[in-house]
Amino acid sequence: MRDSVPAVESAMSVPRWRSLLFVPAHVPRFVEAAHERGADGVILDLEDSVPQDHKGEARKQLPESVAKVGRKGKSVLVRVNRGLRALAADLDAAVMAGVDALVLPKTDSAEWVLEIANAVSELERERKLPLERIRFLAQIEAPDALQRLAAIASAHPRMVAMALGPEDFSAAVGGSPQFDLLLTPNLSVLFAARAAGLLPLGFIGSIGEFSDTHKLREAAAHARRLGFAGALAIHPTQVAIFNEAFSPSAQEVEWARDVVAAENDAATRGLSAFSMNGKMVDPPVVRRAHEILALASNG
Repeated sequence: MRDSVPAVESAMSVPRWRSLLFVPAHVPRFVEAAHERGADGVILDLEDSVPQDHKGEARKQLPESVAKVGRKGKSVLVRVNRGLRALAADLDAAVMAGVDALVLPKTDSAEWVLEIANAVSELERERKLPLERIRFLAQIEAPDALQRLAAIASAHPRMVAMALGPEDFSAAVGGSPQFDLLLTPNLSVLFAARAAGLLPLGFIGSIGEFSDTHKLREAAAHARRLGFAGALAIHPTQVAIFNEAFSPSAQEVEWARDVVAAENDAATRGLSAFSMNGKMVDPPVVRRAHEILALASNG
């Protein structure tokens, strides 16, 4: 579906989001401190963490909140609500300079993404904002969406990332957020995101677990080995763990530098595959080495 809309994605760089920290947009003390937490981006939440009778005030505070959390060059995201009336009010409040992305909860179809994209485009034109600068992070939170992941991922050039909502997804299927239940849907989101050139975010487990830091660190490291690029955090203690887990280690960087050096030497001998430390290195391995060095340089 990307061919049906202006292709501006190529002109926009993919962000480095190892950690995105949710902050309730109606709590000033949380908003004030958010930029000091070390996350790559802050999600000002207008949805689940904001009681219904506080949503209006959270929207009114949004211009000030966006400016505060965007200090130190952090990415600024706003999570909107799913219901039409609340969504309309959220978009009216959130489409402004300084907002880098909208988090779309309970995304279940490409058509829904397009509807929101069209509304955001109208607001951008009315407000003379750069067209399609605001990106979309889609949260997949129901089993029926799994059948449409490829279409959702490629629905619009604004799409930049996808993540499974483990708590909502587990509740939707009548289960609890355990590894066995979450592995397949997380991998489905990962594959769809990578196929469309989006960032896959998440780990196999409950986003609500933050007190068991050892378990969380293992889950995040496992997620990176699977191919995830980062994760959403609901507590500041998760941020440092995610930043470390989704960054190359010193050993990985050293290995990658050795591979690239060996690749350059092999190229002078007309070789595209070569042996290094008793292991065969071919183009896919070289590609992984270059990706590790790119991540290290952007960390």
